Amino acid sequence: VGVYYVIRYFEGLQRKEQEKSELNLKNREMQISLLKSQINPHFLFNTLNSINTLIGSSKEQARKVITQLSDIFRYALDSHSDQMVKLIHELDFIDNYIRIQQVRFGDRMKFVKQVDFTCLGVLIPPMILQPLVENSVKYGIAPKDEGGTIILTVKRFKGMIFFEVKDDGLGSNAKKVMDGSSSGVGLTNTDQRLKSIFGPGSGLRIRSTEWGYSVSFFIPFENESQEQVTVDELKSEAV
Repeated sequence: VGVYYVIRYFEGLQRKEQEKSELNLKNREMQISLLKSQINPHFLFNTLNSINTLIGSSKEQARKVITQLSDIFRYALDSHSDQMVKLIHELDFIDNYIRIQQVRFGDRMKFVKQVDFTCLGVLIPPMILQPLVENSVKYGIAPKDEGGTIILTVKRFKGMIFFEVKDDGLGSNAKKVMDGSSSGVGLTNTDQRLKSIFGPGSGLRIRSTEWGYSVSFFIPFENESQEQVTVDELKSEAV
């Protein structure tokens, strides 16, 4: 009888572990699905319209935009929520996104990067900055007649890495903020992803005033050896 109950006990443990593994798998699949849905359909629609316009005026510029759009989708399709990417690759993705937006907005939208060079090798979740930038474009700069500037800051701060996206757009005067994606993912998903990976202290910090809007977060930085990247490595990866 004792052996029987021991066997049943371990069978119960195995079932619980199997159920836990299945739930983790489903959760990971859901996160990947949400991650890949972050590319706003309106962004794609506007980009295709821009390409259509450029074909008549500048075929070379149209080819550049098509290449940038291809790079964006390749990055999105290759991204997985359980894998980390180096900041330098995330910045390349953001640069492509901004260049395409600037085709649409022209001189109305400026983009400034203030990135500590020593942070370029830091590992972060893929596409974690895109919803923040998109939120600034969509609700800060786009509806403002004179446009504005988006500033991306990455720097070290007391053993942490600080990230911030801010703009001088409509701020609290905007009709809608805290979205970033018509798919319903946006900043809410970004906040959840940061907390699940780095803990509750890494959630988004949002500040909105009549002079603009900013979203920031911290991630812990513990192992310096994992972050160190040589100049030659960064150049080769950038290529």
